[in-house]
This record gives sequence, structure tokens and C-alpha cells, in this order.
Amino acid sequence: MHTPWFKIFLTFARNSLVRDMSFRANFILQCITSVSWAIMNWAFFKIIFAQGNAIAIGKGTGWNESEFFIFLGTVWIINSIVQTFFMPNAEEFSELIRTGNLDFALLKPIDTQFLISFTRLNWPSLANFFLGILVVAFYTMTLMRSESNPLTITPLTVLLYVVFIACGVVVMYSVMISLASTSVWLGRNQNLYMLWFYLTNFYRYPMEIYQRGAIGWTLWGFFMFIVPILVVANVPARTMAQPLRGSGGAWWENWLILLLVVAAGASLMVSRRVFRWALASYRSASS
Repeated sequence: MHTPWFKIFLTFARNSLVRDMSFRANFILQCITSVSWAIMNWAFFKIIFAQGNAIAIGKGTGWNESEFFIFLGTVWIINSIVQTFFMPNAEEFSELIRTGNLDFALLKPIDTQFLISFTRLNWPSLANFFLGILVVAFYTMTLMRSESNPLTITPLTVLLYVVFIACGVVVMYSVMISLASTSVWLGRNQNLYMLWFYLTNFYRYPMEIYQRGAIGWTLWGFFMFIVPILVVANVPARTMAQPLRGSGGAWWENWLILLLVVAAGASLMVSRRVFRWALASYRSASS
């Protein structure tokens, strides 16, 4: 009988934690570095909002200071999950190909994509996950206590927020594993992290900033329907912050939810096909 995948994942997680805690000073330093970057990011936008209560996203979008920081906290949560569970393994994939150790992964009686995706966890990156939760919780309570147009949060809202974050993580994982799979053809994809950073930099802001000008609308269309990363943080952040509350909302917000769900399923299937295609092109070290 095969060991359940969840137990295997827990084994990977435990081994990674033991390895990270073997160098506690380095573990603590990585956590401090990660949190420091997030705090500086928060401070940067605080400086911008000090000039006024509305960031230059567009009139009538509802992304004022508190709403935007809920969005920012959501981005931190998603980023930390991706960087904890998937980034170290995606970076290691090209090294497995170069050294020929991918042969050993292919011989193991477990799905290769699962093995490649979860072998190693980078626990220090999870520090921003908790910081993101604190930021979202603080600014959500700030909006709920607002005397004018207070925010209403129900258990269903929180549940949907969690579900939509999970869908967003699936989209980001799918993009990452697809990029990592190109290592089979490129040999050593050392620029994976840089390409990943440049690509995902577009999803770190509310989508309204792209809805202007020919270039903006082109980027909006590409990252909405071709590589659907704009819905990754926008949908869960909108669910929690409700930037258009009290104004009747927008008819397309329900379609954004549908798009995120479809994008999560479609991107996962596409990434699976890309990964299998890459493995079919792989030539073992012994060949």
C-alpha cells in the first residue's frame, strides 16, 4: 500500500524544518530580512498615502488607504506561501537536470511533479505570511470601525477569502512550475527567479492601474486572460476589503470570481501538460 501523499508531504516539511533549524542564526536572519522588506514596502506606501487618501489608481475604484493595505497584505500572504513551498523546489529543478539526479526522482514510486514540487520547504519565507495576516486583520478592523460606510465581514466572507487565496496560489504555482519545466530544454535556467519576479511584479497592484491607455489595456488583457495573474490577489482582496461597498459594486466583480476559479483549474492542467511534455523531452544522464 502506498503511503498517502499528505504523510509524505509532512515528512518533507519536517525534514526541511530540521535542516533550517540546524542553523538557527541563519533562520532568524532570513526571517528578519523577509519581514524588514515587507515593512519597508508598507512604509513606502504610507509615504504615498500621506499625500492624500487615494493612491493614483483611478477615481471611483474605492482603493483608499485601508483597502489598499488589505490588498498589500493579501499579496504578502500569497507570496510567502509560494516562496515557502514552491520557489526552492523550482530553483532546484534545473540543478537536478544538470547533475542527472532527476533520474532518481523518476525512478521513485510517486508522482514526479509532486516530488519535484514539495521536496524542500523554505520555512523562513513563512514569516511574511503571518505579517500579512496581521496587516489584513488590522486594516479590516479599521474599516469595520469606520463611522461612515463601515465594512461588514461575515464568516462566509472569511471562508471565501481563504478559498480565493488558495485558487490564487494554484495559479502562481502553475506559472512557476511551467517556467521551471523549461530547464529541460535550456539546461540551466538560472534566471528563473528574475523572470518570476519581473512577471509577478504586475500582480502586486490593483488591476485598475492598467485600465488606461493602449499599453495599459494590453497588459491588462495579457495578464488577465493569457497569463491570468491579475486575478490572483485582486479577487481575494476585493472579497475582504470590498472597495466598492455601498456604491452598488460593479457587474464584472462576479465575473472576476468565476475567472479566478476557471484560471486556477485551467492553469493547473496546462502546467501539468507542460511538465509532462518536458519530461518526455528529458534525456537521462545515462543516455
